Amino acid sequence: MLQINDEIMIHDWELTESFTRAQGPGGQNVNKVSTAVELRFEAARSPNLPGPVKTRLKKLAGRKWTSDGAIIFRVEDTRSQARNREIAKERLKELILQALIRPKRRIATRPTLGSQKRRLAGKVQRGVVKSLRGKVKDVE
Repeated sequence: MLQINDEIMIHDWELTESFTRAQGPGGQNVNKVSTAVELRFEAARSPNLPGPVKTRLKKLAGRKWTSDGAIIFRVEDTRSQARNREIAKERLKELILQALIRPKRRIATRPTLGSQKRRLAGKVQRGVVKSLRGKVKDVE
């Protein structure tokens, strides 16, 4: 089980781990040992996550979210399989914690009368500057 916070726990049946050979340097260890971890979390089917959290999680996950509603983390940061498993679970926990934060609703405000007048005065001043760039007429 993966404890997210006091209310939310991810059960083991919702997580699937598979191990593959990692890329990059490492000598014979890379060729023989499967240290890369692919953690799959069935987010869409999770009974522990409320609906709004799932929609925010889908938006935050981006390309990690699959068409069948799962989130896939692939970690091959270290040469240790156990450490890669821990890193993958930490990343999943951080993503879910971000999705739990409800964004603040924006309250629409109107510009003040003073700010409107300053904006228009700036536009008039800019127009004067541009009009002075034109051809000079001969005054005779």
